Amino acid sequence: MGDETPENTVAVQKAKEEELSETILVTGEIVPESEQKVYLSPEKGEIIEFKVEENQAVKAGDPLVIYDTSKQQAELNKVVRERDLVQKRIKAEENQIKEKNQEMAQAKKNGDPKEVIDQLVKEKSELDIQYETTKAEIQGFQEQINEIENQKKEMVEKSKMDGIVVKVNKNVAKTESGSTEPVVHIISNEPYKVVGTMSEFDAVKIKPEQHVIIRPKVYKDREWKGVVESVSQFPKDEGAESGVPGEGGNVTMYPFKVVITDDTSELRQGFHVSLEIRLDEGGKTLAVPRSAVADEDGTNIVYVLKDKKLQRREVETGSESDEFVQIKSGVEKGELIVLMAEGMYDGMEVSSFDEIK
Repeated sequence: MGDETPENTVAVQKAKEEELSETILVTGEIVPESEQKVYLSPEKGEIIEFKVEENQAVKAGDPLVIYDTSKQQAELNKVVRERDLVQKRIKAEENQIKEKNQEMAQAKKNGDPKEVIDQLVKEKSELDIQYETTKAEIQGFQEQINEIENQKKEMVEKSKMDGIVVKVNKNVAKTESGSTEPVVHIISNEPYKVVGTMSEFDAVKIKPEQHVIIRPKVYKDREWKGVVESVSQFPKDEGAESGVPGEGGNVTMYPFKVVITDDTSELRQGFHVSLEIRLDEGGKTLAVPRSAVADEDGTNIVYVLKDKKLQRREVETGSESDEFVQIKSGVEKGELIVLMAEGMYDGMEVSSFDEIK
């Protein structure tokens, strides 16, 4: 009895094709697609009218605030009067030229002496020169008018987007440069996005259009879908590093953006969220559970159950997911793989096994 071999029972699973989908977990904050902040402009003077209120919907081009244009209007009135006076003068000059042309035609018809006709031609030429000078004068006044009207247009701050007014502050403290706070703040009414930062180790794995699961911290057990829009090629702060320990020291953080593809009506700007980013799925591939792969001095090995004995196999691994490791070589599909490689050895006899489906 004392020579009996102790029973060895192992858990195994067949090597089979799996969809490997590695995920990366990061955090972020919900922000509007775009926003507009209007600040005081000292060079424009005083705001005389606010055209919007908080929570008001606006369209692109809608007026938001109007600055005092009385100075520009007074200047405009003055230039318009001057232009109108010159326009009356040019009317008289046009009549003079018309009369002079008639006089010249009559003189030629009557056979008047050459000296008379030459004098009429000279007088007509002088009238033409004066007429062109007056036209240039009118053009100069019109250019002034156009410039003043453009200045007046700039005294009206307009919305650059369709959106919602989230803040109107009529009592902003003035500074020499204008103000530190916006007088009007608008966010677009397009679907929200998520922004945040991720480590350099994660950033190199992320590509646009990868699928994202978004979980707001204020809503338990609720998820929104999204896709990666971009990961910046540049660190959040140029040359800055975070205090997150990594390989060889601190880790540089890179900004990212995620588009929320589900309805965002229940979300609010400023919500903090956790994100699960799925890396590119390469279809099904031969894989084994992560626990089945052991690292022996830099060599990946698994144990295969065959004829009640374990075979030590060196394997070439590839991509990984949270549960599985791709096997490129060393194992065939359908072979029974020991789930826990630790404590196993080549040639070990197995009296029974539990196959996990």
